Amino acid sequence: MARNTNTNLRNQVIYSIFVRNYSKDGTFLAVESDLDRIRKLGVDIIWFLPIHPIGKQARQGTLGSPYAIQNYREVNTELGTVEDFKHLVAAIHERGMKCIIDVVYNHTSPDSWLAQNHPEFFYKKPSGQMGNRAGNWDDVVDLDYNNSDLWDYQIESLKMWAEIVDGFRCDVAPLVPLDFWLLARKEVAKVNANCIWLSESVEPEFILDLRAKGLIGLSDSEILQAFDICYDYDIFKYFIGFLRGDYGLSAYAEHVNMQEYIYPDNYVKLRYLENHDQARARAIIKEEASLLNWTAFIYFQKGTTLIYAGQEVENSIRPDLFNRDPIDWNTGKDISSLLARLAEIKKNPLLTNSSYHLTAFDEKNVLLGTHTTGDRKMVGVFSFSRKCMDVAVELPDGVYQNMIDGSDAEVKNGKLRSKPSPIIIHN
Repeated sequence: MARNTNTNLRNQVIYSIFVRNYSKDGTFLAVESDLDRIRKLGVDIIWFLPIHPIGKQARQGTLGSPYAIQNYREVNTELGTVEDFKHLVAAIHERGMKCIIDVVYNHTSPDSWLAQNHPEFFYKKPSGQMGNRAGNWDDVVDLDYNNSDLWDYQIESLKMWAEIVDGFRCDVAPLVPLDFWLLARKEVAKVNANCIWLSESVEPEFILDLRAKGLIGLSDSEILQAFDICYDYDIFKYFIGFLRGDYGLSAYAEHVNMQEYIYPDNYVKLRYLENHDQARARAIIKEEASLLNWTAFIYFQKGTTLIYAGQEVENSIRPDLFNRDPIDWNTGKDISSLLARLAEIKKNPLLTNSSYHLTAFDEKNVLLGTHTTGDRKMVGVFSFSRKCMDVAVELPDGVYQNMIDGSDAEVKNGKLRSKPSPIIIHN
């Protein structure tokens, strides 16, 4: 873990926005007009998917992927001007939120400014042509970090943006040398000492595949030396596997618990049900009560909570990365008030530096979570079926108030009765 990582990030909520498909207009100005609503959700940090120009060569779809960047130092004029973006960031700051932007440093579009002006910065295939070494990404070419001049250019780009925004979400960061990220963090701190570093860490299977090919594949333990937060992909397959019936709930709980002892004490994980690369939670969790329990659970989890724009209306369609595909905001569902309440719970200091443990009850598909700090505890009970059961909790007998909805939750003879709706209580 980065030594100066602030564990208060465990009390934060990130809201992810793909500007093109966030609204019918698909502009910075349209996002700005919605900031008050976003703030009411309890959002602390807004993360924008790449805002830079998109390459035209080898473009996929009609508009191309925002991850096939043409120029790191400019903004996509389809979204607005640089001035529009700066105004948007200022408006975010005025509302007490922070802004981070996507950094895509493993590759660029084949017709990027760098490819045209610094071809020596790129990996070359045996044929001498640029290409990519890993991933099924036909619309990009890989950068070659054996060139120290590339390091200078990339870090200068980061420092430029760090004067405007509050941090970076770094795409497939484990494919880029760790020493680069360590130096980048050190240099950016000269511009913004409080810069937030979020890594898209990758699945264990992808790391092994990269290493088998002789490529860089940083584990979460390595990437956390330079970053404040990393993705939950080390255990994500057990979450998806439970939903698909491949694993029991106990397998998922076991791997969450493992994070407590394999990572440094100040580790911060990004907790999510969905993101722009994964299916919408509503599409894979069909039962409403179960979805609400999982939603409450990601706020209860130790780490930073991620909400992907549209999740608050239980949108089941993940916006297309390559084409115009605006979010449907009129689904007939709206859990905004629940998210706002969960965001308030997220701010509880108990969640900042606790010892965290999950217990799973496979026979009823119930999870019991406990945060412990000294003699204080926060307990969460989450049911992913409509079956109720008594679960042993380490709290004195008595009637507690469910922090989510204000209802009574009684601990009797050391046990708490689960419900179809989520329960979070504390002493």
